[in-house]
Amino acid sequence: MAPKSILITGANRGIGLGLLKQFIKNKDVQIIIGTCRDPSNATELNSIKDTRVHILQLDIDCDDSIRKLGAEVEKLVGEDGLTVLINNAGIFVPYDIDGEKSRSTLIRQLETNTISTVLITQELLPLLKRAAAKNRGEGYSINRSAIINISSTAGSITKIDASYNIPLVAYRMSKSALNSFGKSCSVDLAKYHILVTTFCPGWVKTDMGGANGKLEIDDATKTLSDNILILGDAHHGAYLNADLTVIPN
Repeated sequence: MAPKSILITGANRGIGLGLLKQFIKNKDVQIIIGTCRDPSNATELNSIKDTRVHILQLDIDCDDSIRKLGAEVEKLVGEDGLTVLINNAGIFVPYDIDGEKSRSTLIRQLETNTISTVLITQELLPLLKRAAAKNRGEGYSINRSAIINISSTAGSITKIDASYNIPLVAYRMSKSALNSFGKSCSVDLAKYHILVTTFCPGWVKTDMGGANGKLEIDDATKTLSDNILILGDAHHGAYLNADLTVIPN
């Protein structure tokens, strides 16, 4: 068993692209949708030759783009709805509390990592509900309907310490807010039996993670994708590492 359809935001590079490549290996997944801001420049994503893969344009900070995405996804998934939404797209904007004040920088970080994720989820929620309604029973399953938010241990208030000598305050705030959103969704959407789980993929060598990351993209996304595909009741509302161990809030 596997989810019929999966949509990944920010699929043109890094973890998003890595996840898409991993899910392609599962022949039971019938529709794989990858979004990015500029598909014409997504060279590696466009090089993937698999009829199940659909590349859609999405600027996550543009409401009109989000609305257009909803209409395009509905055309692809039809009456079956969207099985899995993976909210992966995000940015890292350095912000030092001991540096210059910048309201616009703080807003930009929160808008992209948190507010845009909320709006994308709301846009696609009718399709997620449609997928969930196709299955009977009271349980949660990745094969029924699910929202997966890609967060970070940086969003854990408990784990904030001096381990990273970089200006993380705005990024931490955005991911803590994203974690709160995920937990709220798990409560508010429980009546529809939509699974909601938040993941930290680890410190990965991506454009955002930098060259000092501890994990290669292929290794990190294999662990993450394998465990996404086994999510069920026990993981609903959870905040997890890629290996399914719990992260404290």
